[in-house]
Amino acid sequence: MTATSPTTDPAIAPDRGPDHSGGLGALRTDRGNLPLDRLHVRADITGLVSRVELTQDFVNVHDAALEATYVFPLPDRAAVTGMRMVAADRVVEAKLAERGAAREEYDRAIAAGRRASIAEQERPDVFTMRVGNIVAGERVSVTLTLAGPLPQEDGAATFRFPLVVAPRYVPGAPLPGPAVGDGHAPDTDAVPDASRISPPVLLAGFPNPLRLSIDVGIDPAGLPLAAVRSSLHTVVEEDGRLRVRPGERADRDFVLRLAYGDPDGAPAASLVTVPDAEGDEGTFQLTVLPPAVTDRPRPRDVVLLLDRSGSMQGWKMVAARRAAARIVDTLGAADRFAVLAFDHVVEGVDTLPAGLVAATDRHRFRAVEHLAGVRARGGTELLEPLQRGLGLLAADEPGRDRVLVLVTDGQVGNEDQILREAAAGLTDVRVHTVGVDRAVNAGFLGRLAAAGAGRCELVESEDRLDEAMATIHRRIGAPLVTGLAAAAEGLDVVAGSLVPGRLPDLFPGVPYVVAGRYRGTPTGGITLSGTTRDDRAWSAAARARPGGTAALTAIWARARLRDLEDRYASSTTDDPATLERTIVETSLRFGVLCRFTAHLAVDSRVVAEGGPDHRIVQPVEPVSGWEPPAGPLAVGRLTPLSPAAGAPAFVRQSASEGSVRAARGATPLAAPSPVPPAPPAAGPAAAGAVDGPAALAAREARRLRDLAGRPAHERREALDDLGSRLAALADDGPLRDLAEALRPEAVRGRPLDELLADVLRVLDAVAAGSAAGSAPRRDRRRSFWRRT
Repeated sequence: MTATSPTTDPAIAPDRGPDHSGGLGALRTDRGNLPLDRLHVRADITGLVSRVELTQDFVNVHDAALEATYVFPLPDRAAVTGMRMVAADRVVEAKLAERGAAREEYDRAIAAGRRASIAEQERPDVFTMRVGNIVAGERVSVTLTLAGPLPQEDGAATFRFPLVVAPRYVPGAPLPGPAVGDGHAPDTDAVPDASRISPPVLLAGFPNPLRLSIDVGIDPAGLPLAAVRSSLHTVVEEDGRLRVRPGERADRDFVLRLAYGDPDGAPAASLVTVPDAEGDEGTFQLTVLPPAVTDRPRPRDVVLLLDRSGSMQGWKMVAARRAAARIVDTLGAADRFAVLAFDHVVEGVDTLPAGLVAATDRHRFRAVEHLAGVRARGGTELLEPLQRGLGLLAADEPGRDRVLVLVTDGQVGNEDQILREAAAGLTDVRVHTVGVDRAVNAGFLGRLAAAGAGRCELVESEDRLDEAMATIHRRIGAPLVTGLAAAAEGLDVVAGSLVPGRLPDLFPGVPYVVAGRYRGTPTGGITLSGTTRDDRAWSAAARARPGGTAALTAIWARARLRDLEDRYASSTTDDPATLERTIVETSLRFGVLCRFTAHLAVDSRVVAEGGPDHRIVQPVEPVSGWEPPAGPLAVGRLTPLSPAAGAPAFVRQSASEGSVRAARGATPLAAPSPVPPAPPAAGPAAAGAVDGPAALAAREARRLRDLAGRPAHERREALDDLGSRLAALADDGPLRDLAEALRPEAVRGRPLDELLADVLRVLDAVAAGSAAGSAPRRDRRRSFWRRT
């Protein structure tokens, strides 16, 4: 086995030491570091299946008991099958329970002073861990066990393990009442659980807050393995295993690509079965290799959506523009296309007619020329451009394939809303997604591509782009076989058990995988049939044979739960209560975590009378490759429950004035996300944490006036930034009202000069003290929420 790693790049592997230049701020504690001390990933890859143990070590360096909360990602297709908690000399195996009941039991245990931990799923790839009653000086380790498939394309398998939840754009109006989580984003009508998926973010340059170790063993299981490549981390081979070098940060995905070849004489189709340990049922998996390409694709209507939102700043925007231009260049004279770039507004190519245009050399040149000038800005309002793109493809013309290609980092929080409101248009349009990021939202992009019977391609670096574009070019053409159906003979398939629920098309270079459940003894096989793109009948058959691993059942269960959860999020015809019961029953029967269940570990020993004195939300790393935003960053939140508990102090340095301000207690700060956090807490604990409204307004007015004479797009971007800063820094009152008035949906269509004049009038009035009064704070938190 030959392992290769990327050349060290400061943008990928930043300096491990502290930022002595001062930067935008820092987080310090009186008695040590943050509670999460170590992340250890131990993975064993056998053929095309991975088994992973993820261990999170929490350490309490304070004098009193604490509860730690950590929001973290996992591979979106991996099945979480177990959890155990280890503290001192005690090992507690977790149980899987309905989520509401598990929360109640966890809360009772914490209040009674017992040590406990709970793991919950927020998104297919975002999870929350809470560990309560960690006593002074104690280390508590929580280990999750996972099993997942390795996707394979063109002979290469990919093992991707995400390490950080990137900030996600959260649209919608804030909801009243208590928040459902401890994150910085307010819950909204579009993302009712935004506060559960928006962990605070450490300042760039903050000393490495945790020890990261990744250890991977690879058993090809009979497949010829030529080489292994690590695209974002440096790895070394020791004792037959690959290990990430010490000192790496958890700020980007860990990606291994395994160059597998097809073994000599490999069948075009195989069907493996795994019986259950008890009962007369089992799990099967059908794998079909794609046929050779022998004909030309049909003419296409292609709509290209390019994300130019603020989170795409830097290398991502460069890579996305190149990807989009390459897609346009691959179109032929018989194709038609449209290009839409979007942030909080949607714009086409102003030198081309509206709608679909013929892919002539002139039209393609103008589109590529336009793409070269696209710059990152604004918020990721994805639903509107998606609906507009689907609308352009609504006309069903015989003999033409309708394709939508989305190029984005996928960093949105309203995934369920997007899938629900776009579902009707996805049924007859093939949707391909191209994810560009080092911490990409793979869960959402995979869900969207599956709903549109397309493919999802992930690009984690510019070096990877050219390789990825070669495969994307092949995928956006018409698939090799469509209208696929599976027919079983001599195999009693359990009704409704096939995954994916909507059988996709067969694409070049991509093995076709379908799994399901069966009853009795398998004596026959399955035939997969469909129609080639030149309208010929095609079929492939395989007979059942034993040989699958036990992990196959967990992987099937995870895929089945994903299908059911997507139906729950997007269906307008299914009964939600019935779907929820089915999801919970499937989760509990097969021991796989889902959005309506939780893994719960509770120690019987009382270790902290009265419960924890502190609650700490673990901040996450700034994502590698993201451009640092203007203004202060989120550095975390600690809520002291006891005034004498010796809470950490947060220190923030203003980017514009360099003044250092400290506050004790609960002080949420702004985050590097298009959506701001809740405002700082009122009262003595926050005194001096931010500028007064008059000074703040005067400074922002000066910034706007300094832009006089600058291009319109720069002044528009300055207003977008102003709205985010005011929402982060201003309490209720005129400045908070101004922040609301500057939301993208509120200013859409207003003349720029008129808008600037109105904004300056408000800022000048507040700076002069005539409008500096503060209205009572609005309570933006709400009651417990379970369903997105």
